[in-house]
Amino acid sequence: MRSKLFRNVIILCLLFNVSLSFSQIKIINDSIFKLDTDNITYIIRIQDGRLQTGYYGSKIKSHDLPHIYFEWRDEIPVRGRFPNKSPILEVVFSDGTRDLDLEYVSYKITSYDGFDVLTITNKDKYYGLLVNIIYRILPEYDIIEKHLELKNTGKELIKIENAMSASLWLPQGAYEVTHMQGIHWHDFQPETTLLTQGVKSFMSRDFKTYGSSYFAVRPQGEICEDKGDVWYGQLHYSGNWKTDLESTYDDRVQITSGINFWDTEWNLRNNETFKTPVLSFGYTQNGSDEVARRYSNYTRDLIIPQQRSKVERPVIYNSWYATEFNINETQQLELAKVAKKIGVEMFVIDDGWFKGRVNDKAGLGDWTVDIYKFPNGLTPLIKKINDLGLDFGIWVEPEMVNRDSDLYRKHPDWVLYFENRSRTEGRNQLMLNLAREDVCDYLYSELYNLLKNHNIKYLKWDMNKSLSEPGWPGANVEEQREVRIRYIDNLYKLIGRLTSDFHDVWFETCSSGGGRVDLGIFKWADFAWVSDNIDPVDRIFIQYGYLNAFPANTMISWTGYYDNHGVKPSMDFRFDVAMSGVLGIGNDITKWDANEIELAKTKIAEYKKIRKTIHNGYLYRISSPFKSNRSILQYNDKLENTDRAVIFFYQLDNQLKGSTAYPYQNKYIKLKGLQEDALYRIDNGSQLIMGADLMNIGILYPLTKSYTSKIIILEKISY
Repeated sequence: MRSKLFRNVIILCLLFNVSLSFSQIKIINDSIFKLDTDNITYIIRIQDGRLQTGYYGSKIKSHDLPHIYFEWRDEIPVRGRFPNKSPILEVVFSDGTRDLDLEYVSYKITSYDGFDVLTITNKDKYYGLLVNIIYRILPEYDIIEKHLELKNTGKELIKIENAMSASLWLPQGAYEVTHMQGIHWHDFQPETTLLTQGVKSFMSRDFKTYGSSYFAVRPQGEICEDKGDVWYGQLHYSGNWKTDLESTYDDRVQITSGINFWDTEWNLRNNETFKTPVLSFGYTQNGSDEVARRYSNYTRDLIIPQQRSKVERPVIYNSWYATEFNINETQQLELAKVAKKIGVEMFVIDDGWFKGRVNDKAGLGDWTVDIYKFPNGLTPLIKKINDLGLDFGIWVEPEMVNRDSDLYRKHPDWVLYFENRSRTEGRNQLMLNLAREDVCDYLYSELYNLLKNHNIKYLKWDMNKSLSEPGWPGANVEEQREVRIRYIDNLYKLIGRLTSDFHDVWFETCSSGGGRVDLGIFKWADFAWVSDNIDPVDRIFIQYGYLNAFPANTMISWTGYYDNHGVKPSMDFRFDVAMSGVLGIGNDITKWDANEIELAKTKIAEYKKIRKTIHNGYLYRISSPFKSNRSILQYNDKLENTDRAVIFFYQLDNQLKGSTAYPYQNKYIKLKGLQEDALYRIDNGSQLIMGADLMNIGILYPLTKSYTSKIIILEKISY
């Protein structure tokens, strides 16, 4: 009844040339679609049966859109007609035709999780291919989600050679892009590049990134982080991905992003549907720091597991650096006793607990407890750790296998490989072919039993080897190049089943550090291991980069012994760096002396008082270590009328390359996001300062020595 009434209202509006208005979608003359968030407008239209895009930027308030000039481009650029665009869709039909010719069919508006969803259906003029382009509008986050769904309505197979998630066109102008690059130990390094004429590509081809698909495009020269136009986006995908930014001869920039179809294809059979991952994108006039806050809010509120999204993350102890593979019950229990003493809440044993695992050359694939290390199994150890008042967590690497394992001896064909080619190892391991349903079922059974039979509250899921020899000899020839996509589809299904079965278990994504951190995996992961590098100086840079794209409550950071720069960081400094995210301890704490134990207790107690603000607050990055010898992070517990703010100050080297000093740095640091007419108490002292003065004049920078740190807490008082 409601749908029939709804259709009648639409018909009446069209007859009388009335604009249809939904909360975020306005439809004018049944041909122009205006998608609005709080601060963004995205405009598309139907013209001569084709879907076109005309605008993506700041919010348009005029209602007379047909009389505003827009420069229209294809909204779904395809391989077909003129090659004057980067196609996001390339197919081959059964008769060899490689040209697509899409025409508009219809649209519908629905709702998902309370947000408007627009679906526009297109079809090829001759062949049986439907192409839905789907938008979800998230007004308060200033983000729009977009992806494609392809359906074969004919009888003949359609070969997909490229199906990306979205194309975006920017207004005419000269631009630069900041994206996140990295390698092992140097994850999440922001890189800014001018978009000169041609194509700028960044991508993953080996299932690892060490950065992310995050991009932020701004007009050339506008490098201020807290103001200026920024067009931004991220792809929600954990497999191989690609983002291209093409600057054309007429100073237009087209952004395309989606699955990287390099050495990949998909065979779309009769009545089957292929869905691309979501690209989330937006625009702001307030610089890249505002982008970071928007993605933090969006990720916390809508992406990561919602049953724990606002729950304060536990203080973690991981025993890897204390014991490595040489673990046993007595030794782990001694570590747990000290961990409890200093205030740890989650005790995690790492690699080395399972059958045959005396080094990294054996055991992967056999997910049963090593009876030589734990003769009575894990249950007695877990009970003793629980009796101390600690939860228990464990490390796994399910996607990998060692040749020296019962699993590989029984199923050597379960790995990715090509006939007549060597099987390349990494860390003495091979990658299981998760595209196979029997492999996926085996891993589900093993991990289900592990979690079902033990009181495990935390799963650290690692993935160390890069993709090589992505062969699948047992599959039909036409399916063999689908292996990468099927692998990720089954990875998501596997993790999704486990997190559904054990919804009270914290899930950490880890891949040789930050090799697999993205908005796709965060649908199931509560947090990420950001880097294997736990040197506190390096971590300041890595974590600052990470916070461009992801919230602090997903950022695990450990204390540890690394000193890559020979600066002998103090224990205070190590803790202060780790406390700006999810605090973890990675030291051999049984070797700490009494003073170190007391300092750790003090720092962890301090952290517990402020972690709610860190985990759920709004971050202002006041000073970048990439541009100065300081890093300053300010977390506010509310976006408006801030009750508390926590400011992390880190002083790096006072000199650059020996005797060359850094440029002059301001002595007073202007804070952000406070309530102007409120009084704030600093560090529970007697000093009271108005919010307006803290933002317009600032506070004295508290550090003078290299490699030192300080945390300052502001509390709003009633008066």
